[in-house]
Amino acid sequence: MGRRRKSKESLLELGLKLAFGGGALLVVPLLAGSSPIFDGFKTALRLPGWVLLGIGLLVVGLHPLMHKRRGTTAPAVAAPPERRRVDSRPTATYDQAAARRILKTDDARIEPAFTPATPKPAAPALAPPHERLTRWSPEVFAAIEWRRFEAVCEALFAQAGFETRAQSHGPDGGVDIWLHSRNASGPVAVVQCKHWQGKPVPVSAVREFLGAMTAHKVTRGTYATSSSFTADALAFAQANGINAQDGAGLLRLIDQRTPEQQAALLAVAFEGEYWRPTCPSCGVKLMDRKPRSGGQRFWGCANYPRCKYTQPMAQTAAGRRHGER
Repeated sequence: MGRRRKSKESLLELGLKLAFGGGALLVVPLLAGSSPIFDGFKTALRLPGWVLLGIGLLVVGLHPLMHKRRGTTAPAVAAPPERRRVDSRPTATYDQAAARRILKTDDARIEPAFTPATPKPAAPALAPPHERLTRWSPEVFAAIEWRRFEAVCEALFAQAGFETRAQSHGPDGGVDIWLHSRNASGPVAVVQCKHWQGKPVPVSAVREFLGAMTAHKVTRGTYATSSSFTADALAFAQANGINAQDGAGLLRLIDQRTPEQQAALLAVAFEGEYWRPTCPSCGVKLMDRKPRSGGQRFWGCANYPRCKYTQPMAQTAAGRRHGER
């Protein structure tokens, strides 16, 4: 660009110099007077003067035409294509029948409500004693920790067409997952998750959940557990419109999803250190602790002594000790 501009300016400058030089050769004889001594000299200057003046004026006159011609014939530079923002988030298909089976509701698709992710401090990586399972079975619930169980339940509701909002740690007011609807300004339903192994959910726990529903002014709720419910708990849930989903019921719901959706749920279950429990207060992975005075090992928060949360270890069907919540 700089060289082309310089050549254009030099051509115009050359034409002006030639015209100026030719004019000077014509003006000098006029200044010499009418002395016969300079008559021959003046005659010799007239011819080159007119030649230089003519060439210079011709170059100056042709310069605009040449510049215009170059401008019209120059190839057009294509404008860079507009960069479009691509949404990389996966799209979910609304399955109304699945939504009714999970929550027994006729609500349409749900409006989004997101909670910013809370950064978690890094924790030492410990290898699980076996490889991740590749098919859904009761052993999956036995292999994962409580936070992974909640994440699976949340993903299952999302696949059914609900937009979910969950709180990974801290006081939750008796609610683990919130469900929002396009037809309502607030949450239309709430979910409580209980990752227990070997003991059923008692009626007292379901009563507490009903109290949380009443406090939040929500009439629909689902209580999901990896174990089972007592007969009193099931009767109380049915009498108060609470959808009680035990481990077997959740597996039936998962089995009704497409193979791709089942694989996605399995990936959620075995994400990260799926087997090591999470501190419900801090949201960080618990550490394997051993009492100084001896005794059984237990889970302790990585933020000790700021957080003194502890959790006993339980022997699972997978042959591994982990905590429950």
